[in-house]
Amino acid sequence: MKRKVGALEKVDADLSSLQYKIRRDPTSYKEDFLGQYEQYEAQRQIFMQAPASVTDTGIVSFRDLIDFIAHVADCYPIDAAQFPEDLIQLVGLHHEHLGSELREKVIGSLVLLRRKDIIDSPRLLQTLFPLLISTSSKSTRALLYQKCLSDLRTSNAKTTNHRLNRTFQTVLSNLLTSDRTSPKGLWAVKITRELWKRQIWTESKAVEIMKEASLADNEKIVIGGVRFFLGGDKEREELDDESSEEDAIDMGKIKHQIGINKKTKKKARQMENAVATVKRKERKKKQPHPLNFSAFHLLHDPQGFAEDLFFKHLQNTKSRLNLDQKLLVLQLVSRLVGLHKLTIMNLYSYFIKYLTPRQPSVTAFLASLAQATHNLVPPDVLESLVKKIADEFVSDAVAPEVASAGLNTIREICVRQPLAMNYTLLQDLVDYRKSKDKGVMMAAKGLLGLYREIAPGMLKKRDRGKDATMGLRSGEKKEQRFGEEAIGQIEGLELLEKWREEENQRRIAAKGDEVGPGPSDNDVDDADGWEFDENSGSDSDSGGWQNVSSDGDANDDDRIGGPLKKARHDRTSSVETEQEEEEKQDQDADKENNPDQGSEAARLETAVSSLATTRILTPADLAKLQELRLAASINNALPASQRRRAAAAHQAALQRHVDDPLTAAEIEGLASLSSKNTKEQRIAIAKAGKEDKDEVKKSTTARRKEKKQEQGKSTTNREKARKKNFLMTLGKAKGKQKKSLVDRGKVLKAHKERGKRGGKRGNKG
Repeated sequence: MKRKVGALEKVDADLSSLQYKIRRDPTSYKEDFLGQYEQYEAQRQIFMQAPASVTDTGIVSFRDLIDFIAHVADCYPIDAAQFPEDLIQLVGLHHEHLGSELREKVIGSLVLLRRKDIIDSPRLLQTLFPLLISTSSKSTRALLYQKCLSDLRTSNAKTTNHRLNRTFQTVLSNLLTSDRTSPKGLWAVKITRELWKRQIWTESKAVEIMKEASLADNEKIVIGGVRFFLGGDKEREELDDESSEEDAIDMGKIKHQIGINKKTKKKARQMENAVATVKRKERKKKQPHPLNFSAFHLLHDPQGFAEDLFFKHLQNTKSRLNLDQKLLVLQLVSRLVGLHKLTIMNLYSYFIKYLTPRQPSVTAFLASLAQATHNLVPPDVLESLVKKIADEFVSDAVAPEVASAGLNTIREICVRQPLAMNYTLLQDLVDYRKSKDKGVMMAAKGLLGLYREIAPGMLKKRDRGKDATMGLRSGEKKEQRFGEEAIGQIEGLELLEKWREEENQRRIAAKGDEVGPGPSDNDVDDADGWEFDENSGSDSDSGGWQNVSSDGDANDDDRIGGPLKKARHDRTSSVETEQEEEEKQDQDADKENNPDQGSEAARLETAVSSLATTRILTPADLAKLQELRLAASINNALPASQRRRAAAAHQAALQRHVDDPLTAAEIEGLASLSSKNTKEQRIAIAKAGKEDKDEVKKSTTARRKEKKQEQGKSTTNREKARKKNFLMTLGKAKGKQKKSLVDRGKVLKAHKERGKRGGKRGNKG
């Protein structure tokens, strides 16, 4: 009996068992909890008086008591009210003297109390973040960083906690601005970048924190802030793509497996969970997409930010950044200038010393120069840079890779500012289209094609091409002036209007009515039962409005004009008459070549203006508009293979956003055509081509079989029978040979009957 009592006492002394009992019945075990809490208080006082003199046994028991009280503190909120403050005081004052296990246990207990809502998130973050920037333990820093991010994500899981976000963002901003040379600000960069990537912080306050980081004096903090602007949005998009790919569920595969395998409750639960997940994803897809603005668009003062970056890190001779780090800053400044169309005149003169083929990472400098160009940059500033690039990179004395990179850079600059090119230099560069090197030839043809589109007047007549010549003659293509902005309109809207009109006429013709002109189907729907007077401005008895000039106005005009006004009017009318006659002659000449051109252009212009001002384009209209643009950009006279390549290239050009940077790889794009491949590269290309050929030669059955295997489906019974071992099928074959004529007749008769009723499953009738 004594041994049984001792065993029971041992169970009661076990903290895990006591914790289980308290969770089930807190009232009955309150005295036991208070006894353990008194032991915790005694050991805490001993530790606070002499942290370094505590033995290992005392530390183990102290750690177990902290863990025990943290798990059951919500059962006795009044008795354990002081427990969270004790832990905060303990870890705040003596975190350097605490052992690694005890320190991690205290931090974990604070996080557990936060999950039980005993302390709130601001209190937890106020405790953990100062430890994060002050502790010297690497493992503790990693733990604190993870706990801070986890708490912020949990607090913003259901709804955005604006109050907590603003408070913590203010702490991070003050950390960066209080001491710009301190490396502690690196934690502000890491936390902000991670929360931006996970779309928890998407407002301008987070961008301002990274702006302050980019203007710090510590090299690591500066590069962290610059990399955020150059790649933060891309990281966010990649994380979304990865999450969508990982969570993909194949419902067909699950249904097939459930239909084939044995039906169990576990399989049924898996099916229910999969259906619920798919439905939740479908609801999420139908929800309106949040507007995730790029970090560049959330800057309050991009002009001031770009100037501060340039003068502090690039032009400052005391800057401690190396060449690679300066190149990153230069890329950021260039993207800001190009995207927001800023003006920093010293920026372009800064590029001159780096525009040589011997410069390391020269293609990155060339891409930055092209990125910093826009149509508001004075052409005389860019003309000297274009001339230097042409002298240094484009000549017969340099390698073909260098020449193609130089021509690509000049083309990218002229795309953004066509006036940076002069007539003489353009003729010299266009002549390189006759080069024997393929990369140089294609780069020169790209420059030629660009000026055929934007400024064909700068080319010789033989180089303009048919479309450009006709555009110049009709006046559609005019030379762009400095600072001229295009009229804001939707590209290709006339194609949508023309398509709508054709659909309208086809619908009317299908109904058997008379085909009449109509700008849109909405007009047809609205015009049911109504008759319109086309001559609304003429004199009629229809009761409409008529423009009547007042007698006072007419008398005033006659009185003010007099003979002087009449003479001036006669001279003006004679000049206008001459101009109209010349324009009429030009139009008559154009009409002889294309008689429907003038009426078609006027009709489309009126239709487009009415469509843009009277109708809101739906997502279906926008999708159709993109399809019509793609079809219009492809010449139907080309072969099918060339049309497919042109369609793919045009689609890639449409997908490229205006915010996307111009990279060094795009500048070097055609250089790969000039360089000769090594033996290993040629072998790799040949193997890749062979794999593609094998893929093309696969039969339909083989493709179908691979598709089934990817979906997790099995083969048919006939395919399984083919793979069966010969000895396994030998008995069946011998049995067929031993059949008598009567048995064979029965089999044939049954086969005919099955065929009449549609096979074994009876698919007929």
